[in-house]
Amino acid sequence: MLANVDVTNVRIETDRLILRPWREDDLEDFYEYASVDGVGQMAGWAPHKSMEESRTILGYFIHDKRNLCLELKENSKVIGSIGLEVMYSDPVEGALYGRELGYVISKDYWGRGLMPEAVKAVIDYCFTVFDFDYLTCSHFLRNDRSRRVIEKTGFTCFGESGYETQLGHTEISRNYILYNYKR
Repeated sequence: MLANVDVTNVRIETDRLILRPWREDDLEDFYEYASVDGVGQMAGWAPHKSMEESRTILGYFIHDKRNLCLELKENSKVIGSIGLEVMYSDPVEGALYGRELGYVISKDYWGRGLMPEAVKAVIDYCFTVFDFDYLTCSHFLRNDRSRRVIEKTGFTCFGESGYETQLGHTEISRNYILYNYKR
């Protein structure tokens, strides 16, 4: 079942990152990475075409209260996002509660281990503070970077499915689950 979530007062710190709710003054950093070719397509969305498009989506992030930005401690630059999303397909029956974890990071920061660092921190928060029973996560078969993040953070594959992207085509998605290890 879908767990309730509200990240309004969440602040998670890792060695290199601060994970916090989005703010309106994050717009320029958001547009900077979301407008780059090759970033959004890995998650099924097109690069942002304008600052106004990013402003609209940022407003959604702020209003929806389920997305955290990734802010670098060294310079306070926002370089990515982690969302606790509505599940595309829920593999768990019964009274267990969970969410789907989705993430994106600026192309400039790929390969530095920042996303596994952020994902591990969010998993811990979801299991200890939000008391989720499980999290799911998925990646398109062609997205090896996302696959590596998922493998490094302990998820177990439970199957594959078709996913209709915002770009209007179907991608094959490999789906994973992680049960609350705090229990």
